[in-house]
Amino acid sequence: MSGTGFAAVTAQVVVVVGGAPLLAGLMRQVRAGMEGRAGAGIGQPWRDMRKLLRKEPITPVGTGPAFRTAPALLVATTAVVAALMPLLSTNTPLSGKADLILVVALLALGTVALALAGLDSGTAFGGMGASREMTVAALVEPTILVAVFAFSIPAGSTNLPAIVAGAVRDPSRLASPAGLLATAALAVAVLAETGRIPVDNPATHLELTMVHEAMVLEYAGPDLALVELGSQMRLTVLLGLLASLFAPWGIATSSSWAALAVALVMFIVKVALLGTVLAAAEVFWAKLRLFRVPELLAGSFLLALLAVTASYFLSGE
Repeated sequence: MSGTGFAAVTAQVVVVVGGAPLLAGLMRQVRAGMEGRAGAGIGQPWRDMRKLLRKEPITPVGTGPAFRTAPALLVATTAVVAALMPLLSTNTPLSGKADLILVVALLALGTVALALAGLDSGTAFGGMGASREMTVAALVEPTILVAVFAFSIPAGSTNLPAIVAGAVRDPSRLASPAGLLATAALAVAVLAETGRIPVDNPATHLELTMVHEAMVLEYAGPDLALVELGSQMRLTVLLGLLASLFAPWGIATSSSWAALAVALVMFIVKVALLGTVLAAAEVFWAKLRLFRVPELLAGSFLLALLAVTASYFLSGE
């Protein structure tokens, strides 16, 4: 394996870890501008994280290992996903291990870790948030699997780099009915997995509606900084997955330093554009009532099933 493969893996992890707070800051700034506010600036999430890291960690009485290890586990699993995914290149030392099922399992592991931490806190809000989070996850994870599986049928593999490489060679499959249905289903799943409007509102602490925030109310200091970083990294990774599958142009498929540099710039541009569009759309969207969320997620799962069916018949031709 050439040095560009190792450089691509390193660059993916560094860009996701370092750029995730900047993406969150960009989205907040876009929303502030559209709402007529000045905003705190794109770098505000990094400043908030630096402030939290300087504070003393506080652990509630009665909590166990699940509460203490969840923040680090959330960041670690997301970093591994960032290393596995073909965000910059399809030719890396980890390409053979980047299976769709493994990636979704790692994302689910981070979700389960936070849910267990919410239960371990022993508070009513923690248990409520964990229950809601697992309900959403039970509908979201199968949708991600089935939606990406629609892309994997033409490629003949569930290996993500192979799927993306096949899409680069044959872009017409992305504009097919199967590709469009799968993209729509995956987009809804990304909104639910990252706790964005209309499924959840990351900017609110209203007890009756919060899902993700209810699980992390007891965290403070460095632990809260890790939780925030992990959530921002998950958003960046999932937007990167969406961009890699639906708009794979610019991703390096060869061992070339120039191609890797172009892929890095294109990845930053595509994720920033997706984040800007999402932030602008959230200004006009209203959060769904909690009991309407399963209907939305069931609809996205149905779109994913239709995408798989269409992909199967179209590939048979």
